[in-house]
Amino acid sequence: MDKNTIKLIVVEQRKNFEKKLELISRKISKGFVESKKISVISGIRRSGKSTLLKQIAKNFSGYYYFNFEDERLLDFKAVDLNVLYEALMELYGEQRVFFFDEIQNVCGWEKFACRLFEDGKKIFITGSNAKLLSSELATTLSGRHLKMELYPFSFDEFLKYENFPDKDFYDTKERSALARYFNRYLEYGGFPEIVTSKNKKELEQLYQDILIKDLIVRFKIRETKIFREIALYLLSNITAPMSFNNVRNMVGVKSVTTVKNYVDFFEEAYLFFSLFKFDYSIKKQIINDRKVYAVDTGLANSVAFKFSEKIGANMENIVFIELKRREADIYYYKDKKECDFVVRKGLRISEAIQVSQNLSDPETEKREITGLLEAMEKFNLKKGLIITESQEEKRKIKNKTIEIVPAWKWLLDLK
Repeated sequence: MDKNTIKLIVVEQRKNFEKKLELISRKISKGFVESKKISVISGIRRSGKSTLLKQIAKNFSGYYYFNFEDERLLDFKAVDLNVLYEALMELYGEQRVFFFDEIQNVCGWEKFACRLFEDGKKIFITGSNAKLLSSELATTLSGRHLKMELYPFSFDEFLKYENFPDKDFYDTKERSALARYFNRYLEYGGFPEIVTSKNKKELEQLYQDILIKDLIVRFKIRETKIFREIALYLLSNITAPMSFNNVRNMVGVKSVTTVKNYVDFFEEAYLFFSLFKFDYSIKKQIINDRKVYAVDTGLANSVAFKFSEKIGANMENIVFIELKRREADIYYYKDKKECDFVVRKGLRISEAIQVSQNLSDPETEKREITGLLEAMEKFNLKKGLIITESQEEKRKIKNKTIEIVPAWKWLLDLK
């Protein structure tokens, strides 16, 4: 590409990047920012990756910034990265810090990043394709990078955006307000721009953008109708057990391989995540039905079903994403009974968690408690957890303690 054209793009992007916006501070470790390694931020489109770069940029007096997801860069190749570097130096002088947005769009970018790293530069990279980033990082940049996954706003970040006062959460008035905010978060999710606009139609548009730009175009999907039907089916059945063969039959696809490939694509774009049944045999984990969770409940609610009909599933989905956000190694447990989540630390299961909207129905209460107790017995756990919409108490059963906590309290990590 022509250097002058690149310069024009650089200057325009830099101007937009430096616009002063009211930012919600995202949780990020000091080590991730200060490490000499390449820092990689990955996550779904519009989860706030570029905004997080702005937050990080405040730590540096000088830097370069370039966003590769620009329609004017359709012909940009790996050889143009050197031209870009020259343009950046000519415009802003020698800098040590680089911010590269969506660099995965350039085939062969990792060699350029590796060369900068070897030259003592500090590099921050964002990307919205899990497989592209992971495969390149695992080869050329192995041992030279740190990675974090960014999700839409957590409930804590959502409350900060809403300027919810950090007061006594046990005050009746505050708890009532908190319940209203939680229901809104449950329905609309945590995508930053949706939290800002509170416009459900924008959620629908965001879903279409992800489906078209990050999936149909990127993976050159030809059978777009079937592709969309599978996405809708999965969004309509979050938290439910799923097999590729079952999806094939429900949607009417000829090949199980097609379903598997499409589900892989959805996961690569961070639209869905799979949860496997816990088993000490990895082979059995893969063979058993998996559960699918959406990256954001608002996204699922906007296109898949009536919110009021799926409150329990939405709650379970939010707990799953929060566990992912906390970098937990999670599975579901199923034998005679079932437990929504078990958390693995090292070689052992350290936590068992059930999620239920409420325990007011005796049958529901029995199912949740017996499933939890079976998992606790299996993994020799003294404590178990049931996350509900509003109930809070402790129960002692068979020398084991079951804590029942409101979802908002668990999400805010309040003791």
